[in-house]
Amino acid sequence: MNPNIPFRDKETALKVSQSIKKEADTSKTYKIMEVCGTHTMAIARSGLRSMLPENVELISGPGCPVCVTSQGEIDLFFELLDKGISVASFGDLLRIPGSNGETLIDKRARGADVNVVYSPLDTLKLAEENPDKHYTFLGIGFETTAPTVAALIMAAKEKGLKNLSVLSFCKTMPAAFDLILSDKELHLDGFLCPGHVTAVTGVQLYEPLIKAGKAAVVAGFEPVEMLDAVYEIVKQSNNQDFHIVNKYRRVVPDEGNAQARAILAKVFDESDAVWRGLGELKKSGLAIKDEYIEYDALKRFNLQPKNITEIKGCKCGQVLTGKIKPQECPLFAKRCTPEDPVGPCMVSSEGTCAAYYKFRLGDI
Repeated sequence: MNPNIPFRDKETALKVSQSIKKEADTSKTYKIMEVCGTHTMAIARSGLRSMLPENVELISGPGCPVCVTSQGEIDLFFELLDKGISVASFGDLLRIPGSNGETLIDKRARGADVNVVYSPLDTLKLAEENPDKHYTFLGIGFETTAPTVAALIMAAKEKGLKNLSVLSFCKTMPAAFDLILSDKELHLDGFLCPGHVTAVTGVQLYEPLIKAGKAAVVAGFEPVEMLDAVYEIVKQSNNQDFHIVNKYRRVVPDEGNAQARAILAKVFDESDAVWRGLGELKKSGLAIKDEYIEYDALKRFNLQPKNITEIKGCKCGQVLTGKIKPQECPLFAKRCTPEDPVGPCMVSSEGTCAAYYKFRLGDI
């Protein structure tokens, strides 16, 4: 796409929309999965679905890191606080309920030391200014966030800080893609690939998608960019000619960020990880290396996530895997709302349920 084209221009968006309608074969249905929470929210905010023909369906996948964090992992946040540990966290985590319905906001109201930070590295300042307290950063995220979590651990070691640790529940996307590809019920034509993750991994992350006969298009987050990506996926599906296309080169180089990947390799080892809705996926987690063991909160405080089932009635797991839409969950917009959420898909600013509720998608 010409980089001089305004990415929010209404007329341009309508032209691309018409191109999709002309290209789409009315005798078939096209299913496209986005696996990025920012895409999920941008699609809802822009009304993108209303600009597509009825036979082109956008499905939200496991692209929200908060949402895929397992209930057992979430419960460890509260276990830390019960041990008298101070925690630092992104704001998205504050309203996610534990198994007993309690949130970090509830704990803070009762005196627990819960701190909102805008970067993992902000935790350094907290630890330096309060040497009598121990701070644990709650490390949630994909390849985009994980390098900054690694940088925090490296900086803490360099400074010799003894009152800082990280609870690492960062996850990586390849195993999630493999699981989605193995699901015979989804019948996907292609993926709207996340620009943020690609900025670190590079486009080679999506080679298995192409080998599986799926289109893989990296897109930005503006309406025209996302529509152009959908158009590309529909064309590839029609021609059965699948290849990786990077339509976000103005921000994301094909090769990604080698320095960020090197930081990840220095601090983390691959590990098995439990994903909400997907179960345990081999080599999909990032465990802190023994070289940095003193900063590993799991080992320092002898923590072990329990195998806990979904909160009763919550269908977050099925929403995350594209099996159902939010309005098909019996709790959606009734028992589960942004003001009183039951599951993380309604809590997170990138959650599919939050997007459907906020922008009144489906039957509410």
